[in-house]
Amino acid sequence: MVDRVVAGPDYIASAAAFRYRPARKARGKGSAMSAESQARETASFGYREVALEAKQDLVDDVFTKVAGRYDLMNDLMSAGLHRLWKEALVTRLAPPRGRRGFSVLDLAGGTGDVAARIVARSRGAARVTVLDVNAAMLEVGRARAAARGDADRIAFIEGNAETLSFPDRSFDAATIAFGIRNVPRIDRALAEAFRVLRPGGRFLCLEFSAVDLPGMARLYDLYSFNVIPALGRVVTGDGAPYQYLVESIRRFPNQARFAEMLREAGFSRVGYDNLTGGVAAIHSGVRL
Repeated sequence: MVDRVVAGPDYIASAAAFRYRPARKARGKGSAMSAESQARETASFGYREVALEAKQDLVDDVFTKVAGRYDLMNDLMSAGLHRLWKEALVTRLAPPRGRRGFSVLDLAGGTGDVAARIVARSRGAARVTVLDVNAAMLEVGRARAAARGDADRIAFIEGNAETLSFPDRSFDAATIAFGIRNVPRIDRALAEAFRVLRPGGRFLCLEFSAVDLPGMARLYDLYSFNVIPALGRVVTGDGAPYQYLVESIRRFPNQARFAEMLREAGFSRVGYDNLTGGVAAIHSGVRL
């Protein structure tokens, strides 16, 4: 039985042909969930409740619209601070420099901006698999990686974080930056991240969170709901994606609740560090 995958050059080359195929739904009396019960399930899409199966397509449409301006989107959302926060995430990961075969799975990795930082921090030794459901984001990422000369270090794979098509214990670390709140079933994505980590492997999640300074919370709300969608309309011609993203932040579990979700997924040594007064937070857990 294969229980270990080293994301080296051969793996990177073969990964380019991968495409996500949804798992077959169970049938018959023993099925865990009937089609009728699935139809009744809902998920939050910003402040709206939508059919669970519809959320992924709606989120995909948001990111297809902004794929070419993803970094600009994050600049608008965070007033440029997302770059410093991502650096903090990679510093916390501390990919070993010069250690060949250190493999990282970057979930919802989109255009590969976190993956590029990981490769640079490791001095080219780390191998990163970027997984995302949005083909447009991945195409931007592939082009950027090729321009940097990172095509043999970063694989871009279209797939779903809820149903990873990797063997158990495949990666040394898993990261996700500003993507977990867009997953319809967060608990499933966390369980899958746990499954594909090797013992001792770390999971790091950077996400917008709950501001813990009362005065700052008021200013942050004013900026988020009044400034960000307006800037989105001016810069991209469409403020709707930015309105959704602002609302999705408010619907995401706060720091303590998300830490508990990590524990429920099986992670140990769970903790989090607030960034910029809780505007964002880095969550961490270890598979023992």
